[in-house]
Amino acid sequence: MKKVMTIVLVSASFAQTFAQKIIHQEVFSAKMNKKIKTVIITPDLKPNVTYPSVYILHGYSGNPDRTIKQDIPDLVKKAQEYKTIYILPDGNFNSWYVDSPVIKDSQYQTFIGKELVDFIDKNYPTKAEKKSRGILGWSMGGYGATNIGTSYNKTFGIVGSSCGALDVTSFGEAYTGYQVDKFLGPIQSLSAGFITDNKVKIMAEANQHYIFDCGTEDTQMIEQNRKFHNKLTSLKIEHLYIESLGEHNPAYWSQSLSNQLTLFEKYFR
Repeated sequence: MKKVMTIVLVSASFAQTFAQKIIHQEVFSAKMNKKIKTVIITPDLKPNVTYPSVYILHGYSGNPDRTIKQDIPDLVKKAQEYKTIYILPDGNFNSWYVDSPVIKDSQYQTFIGKELVDFIDKNYPTKAEKKSRGILGWSMGGYGATNIGTSYNKTFGIVGSSCGALDVTSFGEAYTGYQVDKFLGPIQSLSAGFITDNKVKIMAEANQHYIFDCGTEDTQMIEQNRKFHNKLTSLKIEHLYIESLGEHNPAYWSQSLSNQLTLFEKYFR
């Protein structure tokens, strides 16, 4: 009886939040044994209607609140316009969105790809199917979205990366500067599963849609993105690749991510 009452109360709580557009939620991760702050942005939800969902991963040193205020400031408007639910998990300052072999309570790939999706589908009126679910991110989040999206290719139908850090092996001193080693381990013993290039075999048979873009003045990421685009092209893996003027800064990825969400909406429809 006690368990039943808990479920009823939780359900009532969610029903009350549905009228809101921005919901701050703490989602428990069994894999990490802790709660993860998550922001859910919804359109005006209607009874007996289900909606596509997109998981949005912030960059290094970011957080969901900054995403709404600075990185994608038209996100609430887009949720309403496109009738889509956006989910913004806090990927910590520098988790790189992996299941870390080094830090036990930093298992963000499983959390986002499995636990968070299950939570959202259970508690929000999503279209709980691959063709209506996407994932995207920028910089560190572009790396995370690409790796999580392809690893969970039966969960996500479309994957997007803006100015993504698609080749951590090319970072040089930045590998430690961006604390990649703290979560993925030393570069000398880097697991093959953490290298984005090794996802191409999965991508060739995953039946997903892919979008990659990068600014031409992005000295940190442009060559990584060109290299990955060329590899996908040589293997005849269909994808959309875009280069446009811009640096590795909010001015670039704010416009880029807004454009990608428009493309996501066209895919969902």
